[in-house]
Amino acid sequence: MELTAKTVATGFAFPEGPRWHDGQLWFSDQHDGKVHILSPDGTTVESFTVPGRPSGMGWLPDGDLLIVSMLERRLYRRHNGTLTPYAELGALHPGNSNDMVVDRSGRAYAGNIGFDFDAGEPFAPTVIALIEPGGAVSIAAGDIACPNGMVITPDGRTLIVAESMGKCLTEFDIGTDGALSNRRLFADLDDRVPDGICLDADGCVWVAAPFAGAALRVRRGGEIANSVPIQGAAPYACMLGGADGRDLFICCATHHEPHLTVQIRSGRIDVARALAAAAGWP
Repeated sequence: MELTAKTVATGFAFPEGPRWHDGQLWFSDQHDGKVHILSPDGTTVESFTVPGRPSGMGWLPDGDLLIVSMLERRLYRRHNGTLTPYAELGALHPGNSNDMVVDRSGRAYAGNIGFDFDAGEPFAPTVIALIEPGGAVSIAAGDIACPNGMVITPDGRTLIVAESMGKCLTEFDIGTDGALSNRRLFADLDDRVPDGICLDADGCVWVAAPFAGAALRVRRGGEIANSVPIQGAAPYACMLGGADGRDLFICCATHHEPHLTVQIRSGRIDVARALAAAAGWP
């Protein structure tokens, strides 16, 4: 079944990493170096600057925001509106840091591209970094083909990651120490490249598939249950939210190259009504 999306906010460079938090949509405008907070109808509530291109976000148990700086390969913590360095990822991230998920205890899992995509370097597998509360960093899992969007199931026991270069969704058991183990395939996406993802209450994963021009609702095993075609742009990330958790917010743009996106500012937020509500983290 195809669902229909409508546009609620426009004028961004390259929106990514959406999160629904405290009744508002948060997302990173990566190429413009800002995080925007929108009301459900798309009105801007607040914007703030993050050095080095912001990406994935998540919240600590005390309510402070953690946010990835892609180019600095660092996590920042935002407390009372002030950003301070929280964890250094450069020793483990050979490519730009990217998306992230934070669990209920404050452990963060951050991926990275793994190679210099913009400079045309050849593909190389990489790691997911585990960041403990307080900022200690270690490897949670290795040999990942460009770890991108990540979600954690409601019971806190399973992490699902989109491997963009692997064209699949992969899942791991989460140990009591935060380590990832028992790697297995959640879904083979054929030729579809997954970017940002989110989880629903039926156990399906919504996948932003930019080269397919749609957000896809994927069941375990790979069946496409629903899709949201995106008109005139590509979807790069998605997040369930809204009053009942069934509004699917989709970050879209016509290009992904920074020298173009900051000029044409075609980035936008589309919304579709999903069939099942949000679940898990983020």
